Amino acid sequence: MDAFKYAKVANYTDEDLMEYFQEGREPAFNELVKRYTDRLHNFLYRYTHNHQDCEDLVQETFLRVHKSKKSYQRIAKFSTWMYTIALNLAKSMYKKKQRMHKVSIHKDESDPNDFEMLIQDKNILQDEELHQKLSLAQLEKALMNLAPEFREVVVYRDLQELSYDEIAKITGVAMGTVKSRINRGRAQIQSMIESYVDMGTTF
Repeated sequence: MDAFKYAKVANYTDEDLMEYFQEGREPAFNELVKRYTDRLHNFLYRYTHNHQDCEDLVQETFLRVHKSKKSYQRIAKFSTWMYTIALNLAKSMYKKKQRMHKVSIHKDESDPNDFEMLIQDKNILQDEELHQKLSLAQLEKALMNLAPEFREVVVYRDLQELSYDEIAKITGVAMGTVKSRINRGRAQIQSMIESYVDMGTTF
């Protein structure tokens, strides 16, 4: 009897589903997509601050999971493995958007004095909607003002609720460094939010 066929897919662990998916059972992958689509979007939004980028990254993450299914080993939690893929994709997108972009402004090919201007894209992390709650907007702004290495671990710990050990594995840094960055990131967020309140900042 095929245990996978006759059991409820929702009752399996993520790791069980990946093993079944590695055997070619597509419904197992579909269940993982169902479980993690919203969680991935929420995680990536804290990192990119752009909903459209999040949607693209979520799709690309699941595509990578699908293509790389044979590389997954059960010694690692599925969520840790998948979040590592998502984070690497987000970092690649961020670096790509940081590059200088060529923009032609009223360029006239017949005029040798006309030229193309190089400008820096300063709207990489521009928010695309205003949050209804001021406190949430303050938190989002503070997160985006953190250095990437601090924002990354704070998001993992306080928003995704990953363990210190999982964060260390995903980021590839020592446990002590992870804890230090989280503490420093939290302190900076608190300081920034207090300054927003003192200045009466609105969003």
